[in-house]
Amino acid sequence: MNAAAANCLAPRPCRIRRVLRESHDTFTLELHAGDGIDGFAFKPGQFNMLYVFGVGEVPISVSSDPTRPDLLLHTTRAVGVVTQAMRRLRRGASIGVRGPFGTPWPIEHATGRDVVLIAGGIGLAPLRPVLYEIAAHRKDFGTVALLYGARSPEDMLFRRELQRWGTADAIDVFATVDRAMGPWPGHVGVVTGLIPRASFDPMNTVAMICGPEVMMRFSAAGLRQRGMPLDAIYLSMERNMKCAVGFCGHCQFGPSFVCKDGPVFAYEHIKRLLELREI
Repeated sequence: MNAAAANCLAPRPCRIRRVLRESHDTFTLELHAGDGIDGFAFKPGQFNMLYVFGVGEVPISVSSDPTRPDLLLHTTRAVGVVTQAMRRLRRGASIGVRGPFGTPWPIEHATGRDVVLIAGGIGLAPLRPVLYEIAAHRKDFGTVALLYGARSPEDMLFRRELQRWGTADAIDVFATVDRAMGPWPGHVGVVTGLIPRASFDPMNTVAMICGPEVMMRFSAAGLRQRGMPLDAIYLSMERNMKCAVGFCGHCQFGPSFVCKDGPVFAYEHIKRLLELREI
């Protein structure tokens, strides 16, 4: 095994600065580098493997600002053994990090064009670095719309940032929830119901979608109905990843491996696979 391969398999120990509670089951880990590591350079859309010593590791997208390599954020839901153990970690604890891995969102391709971001639930976390990048270079893009759907108002992530993106950063933010038990001034229903409300030029727009596969499939179909071409729609297919380097085969997706060839894919390349239940 060469040095590069060995390095991608060896976790780097990092210290936890804070554990931020985002909702009843979702949290963010704020990390800083260990000795000898100069920041965490990554591109929006890439992911790291986080290792809880003695428990195991999981792939989680980086959800921090790519212009701040000194600050590394990962947002995830506590749903399994590793993420449950991760949520119990406290400030000063050590965690292993491998990465970054994967293909990024096509921000360069979106320069000078309108941008539509569609997120479902925790799918907002992998798109968060894109929003940071766009906000930092807002004049380089046309109309920018974020369509965000959550289970309930209490499950919405990054609420302060949603407000800032919609005001100071001139991003059109549309939010919807599946159910609203109390006062909720926004839309109620699936996130695809927001697509007709967004203003963008279908022939001069790049769309980036992250969320459950059924939501992404219907979102892509909704954008196609607005007239967007296949090659302007991108999806993040984070799922079933174990090793991040294509050794284990858990994330095989047709002829591709999500960890090596994704997680960001052009919709035109995976549209047929998304329509097959057994894939």
